[in-house]
Amino acid sequence: QVQVVESGGGSVQAGGSLRLSCAASGIIFTINSMGWYRQAPGKQRELVADITSGGRTNYADSVKGRFTISRDDAKNTVALQMNKLEPEDTAVYYCNAYWAYKNYWGQGTQVTVSS
Repeated sequence: QVQVVESGGGSVQAGGSLRLSCAASGIIFTINSMGWYRQAPGKQRELVADITSGGRTNYADSVKGRFTISRDDAKNTVALQMNKLEPEDTAVYYCNAYWAYKNYWGQGTQVTVSS
């Protein structure tokens, strides 16, 4: 049984930093892609950043230069370092693991940025 569990998140003032972590268990082989999505109230879930098993990264334009995604293939973990946070970054952040043609999601963690 595959499980995806996030940690981190919380509340911070604009300009501050937070770090999100995610671990996927129940997967024996390297996960194809891991990433972070977010969903703000009244909006659709959107991609924040993802990273392939080969280390190729992809970022939403709104977070480029502020957020950094990294992963540890041996441990099937992924992290998102978020710097220079803005109120517009406020959302529930979800970890995603894409493996064996299926998407697996975490339960979500709240990030709140106050101005």
